[in-house]
Amino acid sequence: MTDRPRRVETRSIPATRRFVTKALQAGRRMTPTHGLVQCDVTETTARLDAVHPPVSMTAFIVAAVARVAVNHPEVHAYRNWSGKLVLHHHVDVATLIETRTPAGSFPLAHLVRDADTRSPADITAEIRNVKDNPTAGASGRLFSTAAPWAGRIPGAVALFYRIAERSVRMRRITGTVSVTSIGMFGGGGGFGIGYPTIQTLTVLVGGKSVRPAVKDGELTPREILDLTVTVDHNVVDGAPAARFVADLRRMIETPGLLM
Repeated sequence: MTDRPRRVETRSIPATRRFVTKALQAGRRMTPTHGLVQCDVTETTARLDAVHPPVSMTAFIVAAVARVAVNHPEVHAYRNWSGKLVLHHHVDVATLIETRTPAGSFPLAHLVRDADTRSPADITAEIRNVKDNPTAGASGRLFSTAAPWAGRIPGAVALFYRIAERSVRMRRITGTVSVTSIGMFGGGGGFGIGYPTIQTLTVLVGGKSVRPAVKDGELTPREILDLTVTVDHNVVDGAPAARFVADLRRMIETPGLLM
């Protein structure tokens, strides 16, 4: 048994963290329905590994989700102030990027605009740029300027999300679709059940592992990626969600459709 000093460390919480906690609180008004989806990404992984510079799996999923969501606008619709349904025929994807701050790492919500028209390579470059320089993106600049003072005003952050839930203009800041990844942290397979925020559609990228699967009638080892697709059942019914998931699996398992 080795001797070591017992100590307690105290750190300040970044003001930007308030935006994360208030977004989670805003999600309590949703009725989330989760779908656990397994995708065979054997060919996709090989295709991504062969690309130079490398393309990240997260960026590929962002592009795939956006490309499919633009053809299923009902799965990322929301209600406006008068209760009418708002459907977007473009897709801005909010994704979390781990960045470094003086108080430690922080998951910055970055908005990938027009993700449905962009390549995985282009999205990869943008994500890496924001990771190295958080203020390179509009979200990072907004948080760096607004978070410090907004965090000191009682109710300001909650009001921001309250308005963003139903405002078409505010959705230009928050996006209508969310893609987040936890698979790279733990390694191996596994699903994650994320807490809903204000986006009607959320895709959580879980773990990836080699598992036995039937391919062309034979049992063979394949790389399987676990995804959790969450929709707000207050807005999205089961049938549109099922059609979206079927097209998303096809897009992910057929990399030639995107690359």
